[in-house]
Amino acid sequence: MRDTLLIALYAFLGAAASGLVGAAVLRLIRRRSLTTSLAVVAAVGVVAMLAGTMAVAQAMFLSSHDLRVVTTVVAMAAAVSLVTALLLGRWVVARSRELADAARNFGDGGAFAAPEAPATAELDALSRELAATSARLAASRERERALETSRRELVAWISHDLRTPLAGLRAMSEALEDGVAADPDRYLKQIRTEVERLNDMVGDLFELSRIHAGTLPLSPARISLYDLVGDALAGVGPLAREHGVRLVGDRVEPLPVEVDGKEMSRVLANLLVNAIRRTPADGTVAVAAERVPDGVVLSVTDSCGGIPEEDLPRVFDTGWRGTDARTPPAGAGLGLAIVRGIVEAHRGSTTVRNIPGGCRFEVTLPAAKA
Repeated sequence: MRDTLLIALYAFLGAAASGLVGAAVLRLIRRRSLTTSLAVVAAVGVVAMLAGTMAVAQAMFLSSHDLRVVTTVVAMAAAVSLVTALLLGRWVVARSRELADAARNFGDGGAFAAPEAPATAELDALSRELAATSARLAASRERERALETSRRELVAWISHDLRTPLAGLRAMSEALEDGVAADPDRYLKQIRTEVERLNDMVGDLFELSRIHAGTLPLSPARISLYDLVGDALAGVGPLAREHGVRLVGDRVEPLPVEVDGKEMSRVLANLLVNAIRRTPADGTVAVAAERVPDGVVLSVTDSCGGIPEEDLPRVFDTGWRGTDARTPPAGAGLGLAIVRGIVEAHRGSTTVRNIPGGCRFEVTLPAAKA
């Protein structure tokens, strides 16, 4: 028993010395190729075995014949181990380089395509993460392009909508100043109308800037959707009569919500005004509110004839007004963008979809706590 303990001790000391040397070598070559590191690890295992054997032989526990036999076996094992480590290292390095090339491609703006050759579980997991990151980057680039397009369109349309009324205001003010206005009272009334419209446009821009900056102040209170919709319908009633549009609000349940009454009234007003302006005379604009598992859904349905399918994803974009909305009555394309911003500030969501004869805007809001 004592001899066995001594053999174990000598073998451990020899192997430990080899392990310490191998650890030092690995630290020195830590920035080198994985192939080199694997070769060092394989060599450490073989040298540790050989060092332990030599230590035991020096302690006279092995004869010279036994030492030669063990040394020959260790030498053969060392050759096989080194070759295996080199082959494994080269294979892993090759897969790593393929993965690096694929990552470089999607980093330059392309899509990530995982290498087809099989790889280790760790490299496969890394490939999946890179593919998911590539998809997120592609979506982010697409959103960035959409936002840039919206910004350019907004600037162009705002410039167009400002230029026309400002030119009219200049002409009317010059006519009043020169005393050549045939009907000064009519000119003054028109100036007031244009100024109010410009003020509304500036107000929308300011509201949108606060929404994008995340500084929109909200004062949530418990409100019934029935009262909220009733007030909104009363506010747009004159506009509906002017356009010959019938308003319907008989499918509104008295559901409680915790919202900022002023901001949510603006959401409803924007949706209703947009629906009334797009609905032809003798058409119908209907408002409904119902409970769903996720909260409550407030919907506005019009008779506009529908929105082109390719335009549906852009309806709530800043500055979007459709391909035929180039006239000032259509607004600056901010109303629906403000709707989405206010609803999202209330932790809700907005959607739009086509229905037979028109389209349906839906606002989903969290239900009020009991």
